[in-house]
Amino acid sequence: MIQIISDSGTLYSQIEAEKKGLHTIPLQVVVDHKSYKDYESITSTELLQMIDQKKVPSTSLPSVGERIELYNTLTGKGDEVIDITIANGLSGAYASAQMAKEECEHPQMVTVVDSNTLAGPMRALVDEALKMAQAGDSKESIVAMLDHSIPTEVSFLIPQDFSFLKRGGRISGVEAGIGGFLKLIPVMMRKQQSHEEGSRLVNFSLCRTMKKAFIKMADHMEKEGVGAGYTIYISHANNMEDAAKAEAYFAERFPDAKLVVMPLSPAFITQGGPKCLAVQAIQIIQ
Repeated sequence: MIQIISDSGTLYSQIEAEKKGLHTIPLQVVVDHKSYKDYESITSTELLQMIDQKKVPSTSLPSVGERIELYNTLTGKGDEVIDITIANGLSGAYASAQMAKEECEHPQMVTVVDSNTLAGPMRALVDEALKMAQAGDSKESIVAMLDHSIPTEVSFLIPQDFSFLKRGGRISGVEAGIGGFLKLIPVMMRKQQSHEEGSRLVNFSLCRTMKKAFIKMADHMEKEGVGAGYTIYISHANNMEDAAKAEAYFAERFPDAKLVVMPLSPAFITQGGPKCLAVQAIQIIQ
């Protein structure tokens, strides 16, 4: 069999993942030097309450040893493993998985794939890979699907507090300063750097209203071919008001696309900050 591994970057808890037959490793949130497992020992509501109390969270990766142990358990049963990670550059999960592969007992049975994304589109990739694996498709077919689908992804983020992105190294100090100084709505876009550098969030646009931010994002998505066959994900950090507005706008603008609205995990709130809103799209291609 082929086993699919990922992490809570999919916005799946371990309990949800286990019900589907998926293996996930929770990312970790650190508050006051105490480490919490994403979804398992801290909820998004609990984290937001800590932030309201002026506590400053950060994230850390699961230990490489945890991944090695999972690889060894699965490959020891004769199963091959495909581990689909958060975009390199936005997380150290890809590098951690590569290290675990090198150190595990059967590295030839482990394939690590950089999803080049996170949250909704990452979940779509993992869901399709799992569906194919459970249907008995080959590793080569699953990897080909990932290779074809990953380049279709488009991701935007509207942060409310740039200090979260700056602390996490997702944007430069200059970008944080510009976004924080101007009383405008900033739109960040995921941009692929080199393979070695991975992805980074860069300034895409500064808008006077949320509606204009939606228009700018949708215009770019149209240029990228988003439409029929795509799923548009709207994810938020306790910001249902803006999420509902985004859902209404993008449903009207892209009537042939599927729309999904989801709350973000504690680990993503730690990076994007309270009230952040993500708009992402991807097409799964066999």
